Amino acid sequence: MNQTKNKKSFTAIKIFNNGEIVAKGWYIACKSAEIPNKKAKSLEICGQKIVIFRGTDGKTRALEAYYPHLGTDLGIGKVEGNQIRCFFHHWQFNEEGNCTQIPCQSSIPSKAKLQAYATEEKYGFIWIYPDKIAPQSVAEFDEFKGKSIIAIPDKAFERNCHHHICMMNGIDAQHLQTVHKININMDLILEQNSEENQINFTLRGQFPSTTLREKIGRKLLGESYEYTMRYADGCLGLLTIMKNVKLFPPLHMIYAYTPMASGRTRIQPIYIAQKRKGLFGWFVTQFLLLCTRLAYYALRGEDGQIYDNIRFNPNAILKIDTPLVKYMEYVNKLEISMWSHNLINE
Repeated sequence: MNQTKNKKSFTAIKIFNNGEIVAKGWYIACKSAEIPNKKAKSLEICGQKIVIFRGTDGKTRALEAYYPHLGTDLGIGKVEGNQIRCFFHHWQFNEEGNCTQIPCQSSIPSKAKLQAYATEEKYGFIWIYPDKIAPQSVAEFDEFKGKSIIAIPDKAFERNCHHHICMMNGIDAQHLQTVHKININMDLILEQNSEENQINFTLRGQFPSTTLREKIGRKLLGESYEYTMRYADGCLGLLTIMKNVKLFPPLHMIYAYTPMASGRTRIQPIYIAQKRKGLFGWFVTQFLLLCTRLAYYALRGEDGQIYDNIRFNPNAILKIDTPLVKYMEYVNKLEISMWSHNLINE
């Protein structure tokens, strides 16, 4: 393989597949249940050590973990009210990252500040945004806005490549035909929000009817098939499958991606369904969540072989790869976060 040619391909891309850059977006920190009231925990997220604590009001806060005096980890500190106090010298900090008390003196140095981060609790997880204020909330499905949902997380796993590469799987129409034997010619429809942090890829086409498997699928589901992948901030994928088919409602799943300093990616799958009333409604919801899980596991194993052994080099691009090109263009327009300069490949 031509190493020089590969290097030129990568350096031509500003953000996409760049292990030294973290785009602004929502990244999973931990499950909500891991941070009870009046407790703190420090975690490494995208190469950053961050302390998360929950005040007596039940709200989570996030700060740079190492306090600015001698660098003690605030994760071993004590939550008092809605602030956190360092275990070592008992300096106290509020959610803005400002020191509010030093026991040994009344004056507070101007440098006694920490970087604060926005947090949000959604889908059973605590999410962190790499800035003090987040311009938008964690992404959601349009059809679930204002509705009660049930979110079931599956076991997180890792892939041996950059998360931008993993995320392309959902819009790679060519691999549906080659790897998964789903022989559908799909048309692409693109929609992007005004902030340009989200993009929707809708792929639709007609079921073929040449093999027995295709004929059965056409009979049960109808002549056409459609699915949508919503990407948010280049680190979150919201997949909707089984759209506009017979005998079955759409299924929804979220993939949350977190880049790791080693060049690997941590992926958290989450199954989503609307919460329905009554006993029958509960069974319907659980059935849809089960079907979503089965659909996910039917595809994950085969795709894993690819993304654990890939060396991405997009030179010979085909017309069918148009969604991938559009996705790369979208990622390269995202905003770079302050975490980028600290994320170093090992």
